[in-house]
Amino acid sequence: MSGQWHFIDTAIVVVYFAGMSAMGWYFGRRAKSTEQYFVAGRSYPGWLLGVSLFGATISSITFVAYPADAFKTAYLRYLICIMLPVGVLIASRFFVPFFRRGNITSVFEYLEGRFGPRTRTYGASVFILAQCIRISLIQYLVALLMQRITGWSMPVCILTGGLVTAYYTVVGGMEAVIWTDFIQSAILTLGGLLILGTIVWKLPGGFGQLFSVAWTDGKMSFSDLGADGRLTPIPWGISLSHKTVIMLLIVGLFQWLAEYSTNQEVIQKYCASKSARDARQAMWICCLLSVPTWGYFMLVGTGLYVFYHVFPDGAASQMLHGTRKAEEILPYFITTQLPAGFSGVVVAAVLAAAMSSMSSAMNSISAVAITDIYKRWFAPERDERHYVFAAKSATLASSLIMIAGAYWLFLSESKTLQDLSTELQSIVAGGVLGLYMLGFFTKRGDGRAVGVGILFAVVFSAWVSLAELGWLPQLNIHFETYYTGVVGNIVMFAIGFTLAHVLPNRQRDLRNLTVWTQDDTPLG
Repeated sequence: MSGQWHFIDTAIVVVYFAGMSAMGWYFGRRAKSTEQYFVAGRSYPGWLLGVSLFGATISSITFVAYPADAFKTAYLRYLICIMLPVGVLIASRFFVPFFRRGNITSVFEYLEGRFGPRTRTYGASVFILAQCIRISLIQYLVALLMQRITGWSMPVCILTGGLVTAYYTVVGGMEAVIWTDFIQSAILTLGGLLILGTIVWKLPGGFGQLFSVAWTDGKMSFSDLGADGRLTPIPWGISLSHKTVIMLLIVGLFQWLAEYSTNQEVIQKYCASKSARDARQAMWICCLLSVPTWGYFMLVGTGLYVFYHVFPDGAASQMLHGTRKAEEILPYFITTQLPAGFSGVVVAAVLAAAMSSMSSAMNSISAVAITDIYKRWFAPERDERHYVFAAKSATLASSLIMIAGAYWLFLSESKTLQDLSTELQSIVAGGVLGLYMLGFFTKRGDGRAVGVGILFAVVFSAWVSLAELGWLPQLNIHFETYYTGVVGNIVMFAIGFTLAHVLPNRQRDLRNLTVWTQDDTPLG
């Protein structure tokens, strides 16, 4: 599939890598304290952090999976995306005050104040594990895409993107992450525009033909593939046994509330802002950029469907009907339809989408590892020079885990392992949103109550996920696995809240730890 790859494409990718490395070197000269390394001196404006958040949100999964979904099915996944504004509205109103007061660096510092040190350590450990799984999977998928487009060997593809990302993140810290995210956002947007522009340019009827064919074939509806391989619109009702419009909107709301209240990557950028106003501005800028971008990449997938409807192609037909993976459609189009130079820009865009997500994740892993574990339990009284060195070492370690994990997935040559990575993240994150909601919105509960709630949520999520993989017998109910996270968080909240009323109450100072006990201290 690499017949269309030219020297100019390689040159574009090399220049991109050189530019990212140079930015890491430049900002590395200023990262002399953990304040600078983790939260960029808390000095950044909202508009820049908003674009950085956007760059980290639009990963290579968006670049590849969303077009594949729309190509093969319709706009079902987009229902989850459109709930982001509701999640941001709630988060900007209720959550920002908890993370702006006290100059915290880690989201898990809140958990110690609310529920005790063991709950903080649990949350931090779960986050590190889940993020290591996530970045390994992202690196594997982007390397797989690079290999199919360029023809380079898989180890070379894994190492090139992984080492450059590791270099500028280890050396430059959060400032390098913020500015490289900004540049990468522009590159990934350009790459997406080139793909859809080429489709429309080659279609005889342009945009008009794209929309008419897609509308006629039901490709712009909220539909799912039925057992007969046909698109079937999903109903509106409430159900745990099958997908519905309302249930997917609820899934989206839970997903975005978790993203903006428990995700260290996001919270760390709240804390890097100059003020609470800038933090809220960043959230809304990210939202206003992300929702249309997700829709745009769905439209790219629709365009690919119409293109191969007008210009039939055997390989594309196999991807549409399941003989080959639908995720192959974008690299196939790139290598067979884009002119020299365009392919290099698109590969750079895919790399930008992946690297912006991975660099943010690696810096947040380091922040949590040092702030919540190393500094909290092992070395509480060391100087800043020591902690910066430890932070860079933790970032380097996470990048090596990412590269090793991606290579392990490559050697396995098993789709099941990719599915397992996704399922494991669901398991280890079970109940975390419910934990924070119990902390924010009630005055009850301590480490004992939430510990039992977490256990039940994790067991439930593990059972459903592993049963889906065929490792455990199915529950004696028909349950749609899309709803595992929603139910797991409700289980966590309900059990934690109930036990908080049953167990003897321990008096704690909850000032500024719940929505009911906030004072009028101005937000930093």
